[in-house]
Amino acid sequence: MNFFQGIADSFYKALIVQERWKMLLEGLGNTLIIALGATVLGVAIGIVLAIIKYSADGSKNIVIRILDKIASIYITVIRGTPVMVQLFILSTAVLVSIRQGIIIAIIGMGLNSGAYVAEIIRAGINAVDKGQNEAGRSLGLSKGQTMRYIILPQAVKNILPALGNEFIVLLKETSVVGYIAVEDLTFAAQRIKTVSYDPTAFFIAAGVYLVMVIGLTAILRKIERRLARSDHR
Repeated sequence: MNFFQGIADSFYKALIVQERWKMLLEGLGNTLIIALGATVLGVAIGIVLAIIKYSADGSKNIVIRILDKIASIYITVIRGTPVMVQLFILSTAVLVSIRQGIIIAIIGMGLNSGAYVAEIIRAGINAVDKGQNEAGRSLGLSKGQTMRYIILPQAVKNILPALGNEFIVLLKETSVVGYIAVEDLTFAAQRIKTVSYDPTAFFIAAGVYLVMVIGLTAILRKIERRLARSDHR
């Protein structure tokens, strides 16, 4: 009985006292905003980088070749350095004029995600049959129109599950933004633990992350099944 009473007291201190549940709720909201914003930014960056890399393959255009080198350096640097270090650099050296930590977090996480999404999209583009490009050009479409109307739609269908997994990874990685004083879910749990001297808030935060990941994974599996059925038609 004392064991269950202790658990109840811990949850009471973590959630009810001084309405601390509001801190967790606000932190959850910030976590979702950062994850969604960074995903949109990351996908946009990834598409641009992937198209540059794809266009540079066999191209003799000097501008495309230079852009390809820049894209390669960007991907190498971003993928080769910790996201936390990237956030510190942005907040203390690059985006010092921006006072809203959430904006810095979205930009930082989006820049980081873009390097990984670029490789996902590039793999999806390369998976599209080369004949699709030739078919588009034979219909009178330009190289850009062929990419926009024929190649990319098919590539997106191929990589949709991978992009969903990237969002799940990004959702969990947002837990580091507290180091630049952004009040996400993890940071809120840390604040509650500091004032209550009880780690229960961390267990609650972990449970919330787990529920979100399980829910998103179930949605992704359903999408994958639908895509698989559409491929067999």
